[in-house]
Amino acid sequence: MRDFLIFFTVIACVLFTIAIVAPKKELPSVNFTFETKNQTIPVENKKIVLIATGDVIPARMVNVKTIERNNFNWPCEKTADFLKTGDITIINLEAALLNNCPVLNSGFKFCGDKRHVNGMVFAGVDIAGLVNNHSGNFGSDGIIQTKQILKDNDIDSFAENEIVYKTVKGTKFSFLGFDSVSNHIDDFSIVKTARENSDVVVVSAHWGAEYRDKPDARQIELAHKIIDRGADIIIGNHPHWIQPEEIYKDKLIVYAHGNFIFDQEWSEKTKLGEIGKYTFIDKKLTNVEFIPIKIIDFGQPNFR
Repeated sequence: MRDFLIFFTVIACVLFTIAIVAPKKELPSVNFTFETKNQTIPVENKKIVLIATGDVIPARMVNVKTIERNNFNWPCEKTADFLKTGDITIINLEAALLNNCPVLNSGFKFCGDKRHVNGMVFAGVDIAGLVNNHSGNFGSDGIIQTKQILKDNDIDSFAENEIVYKTVKGTKFSFLGFDSVSNHIDDFSIVKTARENSDVVVVSAHWGAEYRDKPDARQIELAHKIIDRGADIIIGNHPHWIQPEEIYKDKLIVYAHGNFIFDQEWSEKTKLGEIGKYTFIDKKLTNVEFIPIKIIDFGQPNFR
């Protein structure tokens, strides 16, 4: 009996030691490293957080449900506290905001009641990208109305061939977009302009085929050209499904964040999306997190 107890004790000790020293399997992630040597300012004071979402489309059933509730904060109620933690929070706004948007529950001509801007303010949105295939559904007048409504509520926006600049903690960011769904893109000079006038270049890319979980050859080609011209990070959308990220020449490409606010509840994948949290220190992207969400009741993202 004594020999059995000694044998059992030895085995237990060995197993315990293996459990302590064995390497733990890491989950797949995007990792960046950065130098802290010779920094004279605490890292926390230099950290800048950029938050980006998937497609935001306050049209069709999202618009209907929000008006029924008479609560334009409703789409963002579950995520607003997190979105507001960003030093800069950017969305791809894929619908015009109009004074007289028709209330429809179907169709592919997207607009939302102008009061949806109240929900964007509630969620701490700083910038809305309008370079996509639906923000112009109501023509140039719709874009003008949308930009004015956003401006009146202290939200910057950029349409095609426009750049928004924002300076945070001494770092100057530039934001611009490309829409390859509606246009053939072959001129990237705007990226060079942004590169020459800012520390960090953020490109919103509207591209790819809908309902695909991998980027196509054209997306990859465009992404590499945009990075080659000087972009630091590409924030992709349009497929309505999550697509993976790629590191190219030490720069990050996120091909698609999936949906964020939209009414596509006809499949599981169109109800899913992710919020990207991108941390910069000393003008460099140093950390990336993806926070998963799921849309419920035709328009409200919830953390999952």
